[in-house]
Amino acid sequence: MKRILLILTASILLLSSLTSFAKNQQLPVEAFASIPDVSHVTMSPNGTKIASLVRSEAKGMEGTLVNILDIDTRESSYPIQTDNEKFVILSMSWANDDLLLIKAKFPAVRFGTPTTETRIIKYSLSKKNTSNLLSRFGLKKFKWMPQIQSNIIDYLPDDDKYLLLGTNGIGNKTQFESVIKVNLNNGNIRFEQPAEANVTDWITDRQNRIRIGIYRKETKYRIYEQEDAHKDRRILWEFEAFEEDQVWPMGFAQDKNILYVQAYHEGFEAIFKVDLRDPELAKELVFSKEFNDVEGSLIYSKLKQKVIGIDDGDESEYTFWDKEYIGLVNGLNKALPEYRNYITQFSDNERRYIVYSTNSKEAGTYLFGDRDAGKLFPIAYRYKKLSPDLLANTQTLSYKARDGLEIQAFLTTPLDKEAKQLPTIIFPHGGPISYDSNSFDYWTQFLANRGYAVLRMNFRGSAGYGYDFMKAGLQNWGLDMQNDVEDGTRWLIDEGIADPNKVCIVGASYGGYAALMGVATTKDLYQCAVSFAGVTDIEYLVKSSRRYSNFDIVKKQIGDDYDALYERSPVSKAKDINVPVLLIHGDKDRVVRVQHSEDMFDELEDLNKPVEYIELENGDHYLSNNEHRIKTFVAIEAFLQKHL
Repeated sequence: MKRILLILTASILLLSSLTSFAKNQQLPVEAFASIPDVSHVTMSPNGTKIASLVRSEAKGMEGTLVNILDIDTRESSYPIQTDNEKFVILSMSWANDDLLLIKAKFPAVRFGTPTTETRIIKYSLSKKNTSNLLSRFGLKKFKWMPQIQSNIIDYLPDDDKYLLLGTNGIGNKTQFESVIKVNLNNGNIRFEQPAEANVTDWITDRQNRIRIGIYRKETKYRIYEQEDAHKDRRILWEFEAFEEDQVWPMGFAQDKNILYVQAYHEGFEAIFKVDLRDPELAKELVFSKEFNDVEGSLIYSKLKQKVIGIDDGDESEYTFWDKEYIGLVNGLNKALPEYRNYITQFSDNERRYIVYSTNSKEAGTYLFGDRDAGKLFPIAYRYKKLSPDLLANTQTLSYKARDGLEIQAFLTTPLDKEAKQLPTIIFPHGGPISYDSNSFDYWTQFLANRGYAVLRMNFRGSAGYGYDFMKAGLQNWGLDMQNDVEDGTRWLIDEGIADPNKVCIVGASYGGYAALMGVATTKDLYQCAVSFAGVTDIEYLVKSSRRYSNFDIVKKQIGDDYDALYERSPVSKAKDINVPVLLIHGDKDRVVRVQHSEDMFDELEDLNKPVEYIELENGDHYLSNNEHRIKTFVAIEAFLQKHL
């Protein structure tokens, strides 16, 4: 499939790129391993400016830059730069046409506990200056510096001078979340909603009143409703974590009495609306998918004053249930039939919009659409060096686990190679309540470009396949979930696709755990294993959550029989591993602590097992730093070449 170069006028001509590479050529490691050339594309409310994150290799400016593009003049400015070590930019949004809000995170330690801190930086186009969202004067009202300073509750679209922010550290119940009104000009604050014990989040209605509080104590949730801040509350729903009767509020219709919620419908998550005046709180189905969960947040059309769909996916892709917007997407799909085309944002008047176009071989193209001018044209490629002509095909398939459960999987085979007796990478995803899909994956395409078949599977416990499938993964680490991965490997060998003497298992986070357990519990199946930021000691993983507010949730998800958890940990089975292992971990990882890989390395080394360990200085869980990504991919490539 060809990369989009230019799309013109209402007729929309699609021209293909030319490439000087032979189809079987290996691309440079940097083409895959570098952080995206462009990401987090967001348009100003008036549709005249587009902000994005761009990767820079310029001397003295290495890392990520905030780029602000003027659509009409095509001029860019670059007000903020980060090396992705001191801080990482998580997202960007426009408070108004002049003010860009940049959410950033950085690692820290509080009272001996590793934490992730977040802040919001604001950049004014007219003043050309940056500052923290909260001023020093505003922060003086806090009893202690809040860890999370980026939870925007409401942008207050009818008032471009303020927004509502959820935070703790202020008021009488400092450990719980209050809501403050922040002055966007000077960073001063005003107290709006006092904290309530165990209420962890607040939701406003379309009239900007604070209406819904989400309560959690241990593993029990309650959904509270009030007419406004300081008013009496009532309980709408109560439920336990991971149970099928859960009801999650998403947001309001223009009518203050109509609340949209996410709940299970015939075993799959769906979107409903509830009239809060109804004593029975009956749920009216709005949107569902057959055999798949519906996830995301509401898309509200300010122009039409109604909810029109949901956004989900890595780039917040829009899925519409309103006919007018479905028609617009259908037009895009007719113009670009071989791509999955997602609108990701509208201007306030909905005449201008951003499209993200992708498929399993297209790394992603951002396009700008102008409905009045009848134009649609590309503004950036997510990975500009990755032409679809040089990438591998991915097919969706399924196999049966040993107990008969059907497992969906995705097989990518090297370009122009027959799917027969191939050196193979088994690549289980992280999470584990996450999922893989038939979409572009830079790890997978890198491995396929190096000549390996890659199998990714959504083992039981993965998200998106309904309640029963998700719950089957609870407290199941190292058991049926692990069997599903092994069964996928054996199926690929039985099908004649994988060379049984050239199979390596690779994974990150939970996937790293699965990789290490794979070589610890099965003999002669895998020839090597790679774990990036992998969990090696489940007992330690659970116990290290004791000082965090989600400890009870972690125990319910993973378990609290510590002896059993240790026995299902790779670190306890180091003696059974007899193939080469590569461990890679960032020392500032706040999701899976670096001790997991350090302890695993020590155990394997003490037993004289073949093991390599790379520790990334100031590295996080997500390979946010470009140098770390390249170093990781270079090491994996060399390791696989040596052992496969």
